Amino acid sequence: MIVDLTAVTSYRRAASRADLALAPGEEVLGGGTWLFSEANPHVTGLVDLQAMGWAPIEPQGGGLRIAATCTIAELVAYGEAANIPLFGEAANALLASFKIWHTATVGGNIARSYAAAAMVSMAVAFDAEALIYTPDGGERRTSVAAIPAGNGENTLARGEVIRAIDIPAAALRGRTALAKEALAEHGRSGAVVTGRRDPDGSTLVAVTAATLTPRLVRFPAPPSADALRAAVAGMGGWYTDPLGSADWRRGVTQVLAERVRKALA
Repeated sequence: MIVDLTAVTSYRRAASRADLALAPGEEVLGGGTWLFSEANPHVTGLVDLQAMGWAPIEPQGGGLRIAATCTIAELVAYGEAANIPLFGEAANALLASFKIWHTATVGGNIARSYAAAAMVSMAVAFDAEALIYTPDGGERRTSVAAIPAGNGENTLARGEVIRAIDIPAAALRGRTALAKEALAEHGRSGAVVTGRRDPDGSTLVAVTAATLTPRLVRFPAPPSADALRAAVAGMGGWYTDPLGSADWRRGVTQVLAERVRKALA
């Protein structure tokens, strides 16, 4: 499976925080579905996180902690059991087979930070925060929405490792919805809109895949169709690639946002 990693000369399993200190050329390995998918000549060593023994999903004060090493399959199974439909909806927005679900990790998908990262779409809808281990032995917290810095770029410093994604209890009490569109029937999502309406009526709408980084708009009460359309149209960050033009992404996102608004109502 590591045929494209021709420069790798070492592999070790991390079992403690001390093991997460990276030597030059080492990279953290979660599920490896991206890392093993193409040549990475700069990678000379792999540090496997699976031996850290993190529980995939842990209830915390009414909220949830999702380990970075939690697989997509584990997330979907938990969502089905706990009636959190957005977990499965987001997984189905990920261009991946069911086999990949059993290997790809939530933390890896977020850290890779592609515009269409489905776990980013899920996490931002819940106002999730990432707990990040820093290379000096400390830790810091940031919103998941602040991690992507571009298509395949993130704000993590060298040696920082996502430990977990924390979803607050208040967010889990809201109603959620997801709508997506792709130019090809089985192609990567060109636009994804997720939303959450809390019991007090406050509403969050998040745009991913269509913009280089997540774009979030908040309303103190359920927005009208016109208000939401104007908010989405005024967003920046639309981009063009072989999977869709910026104009197409802007237009289709407004349609998806209206579907989400109706679903939340």
